Amino acid sequence: MLLKNKKVAVIGGGPVGLTFARLLQQANVNVKVYERDKDALARIKGGTLDIHSDYGQIALEKAGLLTEFYKHSRPTGERLANINAEILRDEFPDKEHLYDRPEIDRNDLRKMLLENLKPDTVIWNSKLVSLEEQDEKFLLHFENGKTESANLVIGANGGMSHLRKLVTDSIPQYTGTIIIQGEVLNPDETCPNFKKLCGEGNFAVIGEQKFFFSQNKSKGALNYYVSFRKPETWIKENGLDFYNNQEICSFLNNLLTNWNAIYKELFAATDEFTLLPMRKLPLENWRPHTNITLIGDAAHVMPPFSGIGVNIGLLDALYLAENLTNGQFSDIPTAISNYEEKMMVYATQAQQETAESEEGIHSSKDFSEILKNKR
Repeated sequence: MLLKNKKVAVIGGGPVGLTFARLLQQANVNVKVYERDKDALARIKGGTLDIHSDYGQIALEKAGLLTEFYKHSRPTGERLANINAEILRDEFPDKEHLYDRPEIDRNDLRKMLLENLKPDTVIWNSKLVSLEEQDEKFLLHFENGKTESANLVIGANGGMSHLRKLVTDSIPQYTGTIIIQGEVLNPDETCPNFKKLCGEGNFAVIGEQKFFFSQNKSKGALNYYVSFRKPETWIKENGLDFYNNQEICSFLNNLLTNWNAIYKELFAATDEFTLLPMRKLPLENWRPHTNITLIGDAAHVMPPFSGIGVNIGLLDALYLAENLTNGQFSDIPTAISNYEEKMMVYATQAQQETAESEEGIHSSKDFSEILKNKR
């Protein structure tokens, strides 16, 4: 086997990095995951993740985790509405398609993956600050002062990965869209009218070239996004203080001034706001490299408008792990190269689909027009 007596270092303990580690451990590979979070209880911000049956679930099944994933995930309905808070469509998947795209909270997915790794696989509080090659190995230097070595390094540390510069000259490019993310910890009490409107599933609005999307989390909290188009200069010049909830609430009220007051009730109830400029990494200019590669957002970050980013990352984990353990390749560089060739094809397609979705939901059409055209 290519990885016999080799040590693999995965940088990043998100769902992609942890799934990759699980797949390697099934083949008895020595793998460690280095994660910057303090410990396994660190709260992960963001909405729920829908894991698709024809993408991410394939990797989870190969990892022997699909049945357990179904226990922690949930089929989710979707409501579409307009800016006047009128529901235009309300759908729930039928029995045959219940688990085509179930949702799971990020922390629940992490917990499930951690419980299915060998003890001490994840080294917490380990933020990588530099990496150097020495004697056909990599030395990894961490902010906590520790240094580790590995024969193979996998960058799974997200869209702003600094490992990327060892593989490609490409850097993430701003797509023209801003997301303001909000989290409401107790929506039943603090914004009951909106909670009644959105129901228990996902809720979406397109209007005035803005996109609104909310998700219910498993323990009752609610996460939402408001996305809109702005030039890149706005990111530095907006002057908004995202530690000042009242200031962000006022900005959103003005941005959506024509929207129903129910949405403004939600903004006022928000416990935490986050600014998220949308970026996409061009899959080009990858340089020759040995015994290091990228998976997930580190390789192909894209906006969330098709809900497919984590699914593509899970495919990365699957295909790379298979190449490294199935005995079909003569050496590690060849196995990595084959994975990267395949990844660039399906990830580029996913990025194109996401760009089309991003353009469509910020166009002049609203859901009423879109649904009418689909009839």
